[in-house]
Amino acid sequence: MLAPCIAALMGLATPTLADTPVTYTDSGKALFQFEVPDFWTLRVGGPREIEDSAVGDARGVARVMGMRPVTDDNVWIGFVSPTGVSSIEGGIRYLQDIDKFLVKDPQVSGSSKATIGGLPAQVIRGTGRRDGRGINFTATVIDLPGNRVAVAVAILRDGADPAYVNDLNDIFGSFRSAR
Repeated sequence: MLAPCIAALMGLATPTLADTPVTYTDSGKALFQFEVPDFWTLRVGGPREIEDSAVGDARGVARVMGMRPVTDDNVWIGFVSPTGVSSIEGGIRYLQDIDKFLVKDPQVSGSSKATIGGLPAQVIRGTGRRDGRGINFTATVIDLPGNRVAVAVAILRDGADPAYVNDLNDIFGSFRSAR
């Protein structure tokens, strides 16, 4: 069962072993950085509109940086810094607004305050469904300097290798504000 492993996601005491540094920028300004583990792939999307086909409800989404292991699509983590969201509370409202695009039937199992990269954060854990399969998720809102936040969502499908939690911890452990 991955739920205990997801809870370990925020145990950031282990040193980071990820190897490739990445910087998230907006309008030419660096906002934050993290490291991508070896043998993971990074995809970067630009700003776009996504729509819920069931209700025709469109939402603007800023650049998403998504990562997964090269040989396994059971694990995914993505980072975004939504424009106009300047607080942890605003980040949580943002997550509530886009949750239907990320997870179907989300069931929150816990929420806690944390410190990531020396910055205050709120971590929300739960379960749900995505692409017809059960998942565990961790959604994190990190308060950045300068009235911005970083939002990270990590998803592990049922049956994912629990060892990937170490890679996810390394990614969170490498997170730093660029300001």
